[in-house]
Amino acid sequence: MRVLHLLLLALGLLLSQLGPGAGQLTALGQQSDSYICARKGGTCNLSPCPLYNRVEGTCYRGKAKCCIR
Repeated sequence: MRVLHLLLLALGLLLSQLGPGAGQLTALGQQSDSYICARKGGTCNLSPCPLYNRVEGTCYRGKAKCCIR
C-alpha cells in the first residue's frame, strides 16, 4: 500500500511540472507577425514607413509597423 502511495505521489509531482508549459503549447502552429511581414515582402520599422511605402500590418507583437512598397 505504501508503494502505491509513493507511485501516485511521484506521478502527481511529474504531472504538476507539465502545467506551466501547457500555456506555451497554444502558440504552436502560429507564425509571428514579423515572419508574416517578411513573407509578404515587407520590412519591419519602428519609425514611420519610408516614402512610397504603405503600412500593411504590425511586427514585433504590435510594436512596429510592417511597410510594403
